[in-house]
Amino acid sequence: MSTSCRALLLLCLLHLSFTAAAQAPVRVETVSDRTIVRQVNVTGTVTSPRTAVLSTAVAGLVADIRIDEGHRVEAGDPLLVLDAELAQLALERALAEVKQQEIAVADARRRFSEAEQVGELRGIARTQIESLRAEVTSDEAALAAAQAAAREQQAIVDRHTLRAPFPGVISERLAELGEWVNPGNGLLELVATNNLRFDFRVGQENYAILTPQTPVDITLDVAADQTFSGHIDTIVPIKDASARTFLVRVLAEQPDVENALHITPGMSVRGKLNIDADRSSIAVSRDAILRFPDGRVTVWVVDSADDVPVVREQRVRTGFEFDGMVEILDGLAVGDVVVVRGNEMLQEAQAVSILNRKL
Repeated sequence: MSTSCRALLLLCLLHLSFTAAAQAPVRVETVSDRTIVRQVNVTGTVTSPRTAVLSTAVAGLVADIRIDEGHRVEAGDPLLVLDAELAQLALERALAEVKQQEIAVADARRRFSEAEQVGELRGIARTQIESLRAEVTSDEAALAAAQAAAREQQAIVDRHTLRAPFPGVISERLAELGEWVNPGNGLLELVATNNLRFDFRVGQENYAILTPQTPVDITLDVAADQTFSGHIDTIVPIKDASARTFLVRVLAEQPDVENALHITPGMSVRGKLNIDADRSSIAVSRDAILRFPDGRVTVWVVDSADDVPVVREQRVRTGFEFDGMVEILDGLAVGDVVVVRGNEMLQEAQAVSILNRKL
């Protein structure tokens, strides 16, 4: 091969190498029309549907505490017991009175029955029979009163044991063994941990556009990599007049999400309200957008008019951001192809190699 041929071949190889190097590899997407969603980011707190400071209905001396802070309890579990010795003695006396009245009623009924059966044969006066009837009625009334007194005393004895009114966790213990307590004294704080609520403060400008159908994405600060869905349960119009915010209470869509993510009341939480903007517009991936310190917002548009596609920088005006997308108010049209990967170092009219040609 002559020297001139080798030089020509070398020039061709260098040209091909330069052309290949100049074609920056990029990924693209086609601009399309979408339903626009306005996303409002809010912060809030996990709250419990039930929180109660428990107390006994009777006065007494604390004899036994069967739980402590952090213990999980079920409805009806005994939590604290007062000394019930005197109340128990009174109950035994009341039960003895019931027994005594039962005997009296039985005897009165027997005598009345016998008098009624043989009264005329033995010359028992009718007035005497009616007196026996009245005695039966009186003894039955006394028995009913004794039974009511026994039930009342039994209720008093039962009230010496403080039981959990609903399932939850003991968050605070306010009593100690040997203390004298009166009705109304706070002894234990019980917090329900099921069906937790997510309370958010939302700005007043969003009040008119929120509905119970507004989807909500929820993320816990302690598990930022996990997001779950929720729905609006309650909107309270006035919450903080000074801050011009109102309360939005959200419930989780997934059952048993509290146990799955170990959620407890008091945790901080973030929410994303997905509000339908009631319009459609063109939108592109957030990765296609380039923002500059001087306020310019641009995208790279692929021009495929020639054999080798090139890129053109296009200034755009943006709107809402949602689900990784950005609304484009001006600067693009449906069908335009924009660069979403490899757009950081591009230059005007630079040739590109499209990695995902099907888009």
